[in-house]
Amino acid sequence: MKRRRGAESEPGCLKAWADRNRELAESWRATRCSGQSRAVVREVRRHQGTFRELLLEMWRLPAALPTLPLELTVLYNSLLSSVGATDSAIRREAEGIRMGLLRVLESCGSGGQDLSTEELWQKVLQEVTAEELRGPLHRLCALQAGWWLGDRRLGSITSLFCLLRQAEGTGRAHCSQGENKLLYLLKSWQVPPEEASLPLVQSAEDLKETLCTSAVFLQGLLELEAENFPTAFSLLKEAAGGFCSKRLLAQIYTCLGCCAQRMGKPQTALQHLKRALQVDFQCLPALSHAAAVYHELKETDAELQALALLYEALEKNPPGATSLTQTELLVCTPVLASLLRHRHPSEVKYLLAQRCLQDGRVADAVEHYLDVLTLLQEGPQQQVPLDGSSALPRIPEVFLEAASALEQAGRHQDAITVCEEVISRTTDLIPRMLLVEQELELPECPSPGAGLAGLSQKKESLRCLAWRAAGYLHQGWAWAVLGESKEAITQFSRCLGDLLRVQLCGSGVGLTENPLPEVEVLQKIRLLSLIGRGTQFLELGKHKEALLDFQHGLQISPGDPAAASYLVLALWKLDRKQEAAAHWLKISQSSPREDEQVGRSFPLYLVSCLQQALFPHRESLASRLQDYLGHHRPGPLNLSRDTSLSPLLQSPHAPLAREA
Repeated sequence: MKRRRGAESEPGCLKAWADRNRELAESWRATRCSGQSRAVVREVRRHQGTFRELLLEMWRLPAALPTLPLELTVLYNSLLSSVGATDSAIRREAEGIRMGLLRVLESCGSGGQDLSTEELWQKVLQEVTAEELRGPLHRLCALQAGWWLGDRRLGSITSLFCLLRQAEGTGRAHCSQGENKLLYLLKSWQVPPEEASLPLVQSAEDLKETLCTSAVFLQGLLELEAENFPTAFSLLKEAAGGFCSKRLLAQIYTCLGCCAQRMGKPQTALQHLKRALQVDFQCLPALSHAAAVYHELKETDAELQALALLYEALEKNPPGATSLTQTELLVCTPVLASLLRHRHPSEVKYLLAQRCLQDGRVADAVEHYLDVLTLLQEGPQQQVPLDGSSALPRIPEVFLEAASALEQAGRHQDAITVCEEVISRTTDLIPRMLLVEQELELPECPSPGAGLAGLSQKKESLRCLAWRAAGYLHQGWAWAVLGESKEAITQFSRCLGDLLRVQLCGSGVGLTENPLPEVEVLQKIRLLSLIGRGTQFLELGKHKEALLDFQHGLQISPGDPAAASYLVLALWKLDRKQEAAAHWLKISQSSPREDEQVGRSFPLYLVSCLQQALFPHRESLASRLQDYLGHHRPGPLNLSRDTSLSPLLQSPHAPLAREA
């Protein structure tokens, strides 16, 4: 009884609290309008702490009806100032809302400690009829809706505002067929007027507009996540017409652009992405998505320009922690985080390098790749995103692509140096022997102790082996172009020797029948190494050794046009012209063109090696063979003269590599 007297018998205490609330609310609003500097943020946080102290002081006394309007107003201000000061979502203050409802019931001589939040609201709105609590409860209801919105509990918000309508005596919600019930309830909510004696840090009308925009934005994102693109597009368009800051509006336009792109409307997507940048050029995800749309349209110049602008903007203003508007705090979904993810500078540089290399702009690609390598080696660790959404491939692949670009630019010594970095860094990651089952796939329903870590480790070992072998492969081709045939043969042999570490096993599955992606890359590297070493044997006049490599290459990849053409050349140089002519007729009738196979389904870092492996003497060899065929009839194929080949030719399931 002694404590209750403080609130009811001493009106001076109530007046002091009201004056303190007014002072804090006015000061908070003035501070928030003065910018986003660190000093401002510190001052806002100080206000939030002071609001909290005032609220705790009021909570020390038993709840009483005369003080509740002010108490709920201070609670409202405290929660909103907390959001603005710490960028934390309203859901972190959910316990404060619950405490406020319990205080309301306590003032009426009731309780509800064991009730859920939904049940508490139902009890309060049905039992509490005091007119002086109408406005404060409405505002608290809006905050509750905001918290549930951040938790994606749209059904709970709909039920809450239905209860609010019934408490107001307006009956059930009657929305037209197909109309969004939640939006109808929010828009038709009659906000009680603000009392001059109870100033707020944000008006309830503003909060209503924020809720409406947030609700339609969230629903649009949920439809986008569910791939209901037309519905998502309609909802997002409605959100763009709502209560938005420039930053939020730009983000909504970005989402509209991404939605249009997924609907197969790239031009519409570009219109919305450009609109996002017009509203707020700092909305860099819009620039990133625009580059992706230009890529889809094969407008390479526009794509590269967009990526260059994005990189320049990131250099000037690297992404970091930013102050969020309330709508952005309320709308937290994985799809939004994905669409608005900022690219890191290293990713953008890599995309520039990759696209230039794919488009044949070799000089530009080299410069961009060298910049990427600098960023990866000297930049801070956070420049390399570790999540699955990164545009960057694995780091060794970036180095190998850089080597490929350097080779195409004629900088073969530099390419050799870059590959040496890959080789040295992967050496300790590859076991001496790697036994791989052809059915090396993770089971759909793994059982405990099924050894998934072991399977994953084997795949990782295969990737490391592919990178190291590709490093030797690039070095081999680089030395070959430099005219150093013996050094080239050494590197090609090291590549083939590395591949000896892998032994495939399985239930009779052939090497060419649906291999794993990692195994398929290793097979292609093996083929390119055999072709490369064979060409260098030809340069040294070792035609028999060359023939062995080309025949082995055809065993790995039957019908490969480059290996088949080089095999014909080797036979011709060995004066086995009849066999050469027979092979030539066979590949002329059945083999695909070599240039059709370059870069198909293989990593970008292998493209230059595929190009170097193309057979360059087709016309001259064809002319000689035509002359020969004009005077001789080719006999049946007979390779039995090379008895050293018979074990290989008779074994369709030979190990991945044997010939180092």
